[in-house]
Amino acid sequence: MRETPTVKKGDVVLSMRHIAKYFPGVKALDDVQLDLRAGEVHALMGENGAGKSTLIKVMTGVYERTSGTVTLHGQDINPKTPQEAQDLGISTVYQEVNLCPNLSVAENVYIGRQPMRFGQIDWHRMNADAVKLLESLDIHVDVTKTLDSYSVSVQQMIAIARAVDMSAGVLILDEPTSSLDSNEVAQLFAIIRHLRDQNMAILFVTHFMDQVYAISDRITVLRNGRYIGEYLAKDLPELDLVTKMIGQKFVDANTQAHRPSKDYSTVRFVRMEDISKRGLVHDFSMAVRAGEVLGLAGLLGSGRTEVAELLFGVTHFDDGVIYVGNDEVKRMNPRKALADQLGYCSEDRKVSGIVGDLSIRENIMLSLQAKKGLRRIPLKKQQEVAQKYIDLLDIKTPSMEKKIGDLSGGNQQKVLLARWLATDPKLLILDEPTRGIDINTKREIENLIVKLSRQGMAIIFISSEYEEMVRTCDRIIVLRDRHAVGELTDNQISQDNIMKVIAGGVAQ
Repeated sequence: MRETPTVKKGDVVLSMRHIAKYFPGVKALDDVQLDLRAGEVHALMGENGAGKSTLIKVMTGVYERTSGTVTLHGQDINPKTPQEAQDLGISTVYQEVNLCPNLSVAENVYIGRQPMRFGQIDWHRMNADAVKLLESLDIHVDVTKTLDSYSVSVQQMIAIARAVDMSAGVLILDEPTSSLDSNEVAQLFAIIRHLRDQNMAILFVTHFMDQVYAISDRITVLRNGRYIGEYLAKDLPELDLVTKMIGQKFVDANTQAHRPSKDYSTVRFVRMEDISKRGLVHDFSMAVRAGEVLGLAGLLGSGRTEVAELLFGVTHFDDGVIYVGNDEVKRMNPRKALADQLGYCSEDRKVSGIVGDLSIRENIMLSLQAKKGLRRIPLKKQQEVAQKYIDLLDIKTPSMEKKIGDLSGGNQQKVLLARWLATDPKLLILDEPTRGIDINTKREIENLIVKLSRQGMAIIFISSEYEEMVRTCDRIIVLRDRHAVGELTDNQISQDNIMKVIAGGVAQ
């Protein structure tokens, strides 16, 4: 293990002050601070876009900071590359194990720094050192076997052992539990506690609330690239943490919006029963009825998007069953979902939504053409369909042949809605359909969702903005840490109740 300066429990090992990172037109970080202390696990919390990943990349030399200072053991540092950060003793273990599965465990632990003897690798010493290091962390494996002989959880622990051996007292764990089950998480936490007892300063990044309170001594919250505060975990109730992360003030009162009541069918169009996917969702069940807007609420990483992808067949479930109407589906895929009249407007319109170099017309027609297979839709018909939805959704464009990449974010989102409406879906899944667009367009989309549901369409609506869920949804399922933890109906639907259930409380 690397020689580290002598520190006492609670000493600040790494400090970041007034950190800013600007990209063209974007302040990713603005006056952020962080202190990592010896003998503590420090959770870094924040919603998507809060700046967690950017802060870690500044700390580890992936990004050069725009301004601010970083000190390690009281000395100013400014790593320009991840290797420089590693050489300083700042070790990072990422969500995806970035080791070599075809090499042995010992080779992975010491890759790039193998012990040498007479100009050759000293295999005996390397294997013996690997055994000693791993056993010091209560990891008992055959170090001569290839890494891919072991489970993901064991590979993750081996990655941590390698990082610890190269560390000067600072270990960053970036979503290390995302693909582990509860028993594997418990094993990992045993190692983390062991390292904490050895006065390691550990930064722990996760989306799972229960894990934060199970392992963390201290919590720093970021929101929209800004520092919100540092808190002792024991002094920060979960509801307060949720409030600080999302920036919505909790008031103990019913804040339900006045939504006109409506009738919807008692027919359950889609059901998911006991659906599980390792590392994504556990034992999830729900049903959505024709004419109903069903909301999925929860923090980032709670399982909302994962449920949508499992239902549409983007990801295959391990256990459980889906029913579309009365038909049982044991293995869903997007082609079958389309045939069953399901539509899915995904969360990231730039990556998995628009095709920037194609025209508005071509983008609108993509899903309908996929549904029809090899039968090409005549150009005249394409123009009729495209114009219908340009008019219906008031898409601002001088021509349907304009590239979609030239449109504003709000109009791009409307084109994606048009793409799925053109397939005449009975169920439409909308994942963050209003993110990053102006308030007027948001309200237009909310009104459209209500209108479509009144016409009999079943809609699953996912949003991080609880106000719009309250205005739009007939029923809300709340997810936390990959499980459904509550359901809100009728007068229970309020921002306060959503936040209470997320934080582990009971709705009023």
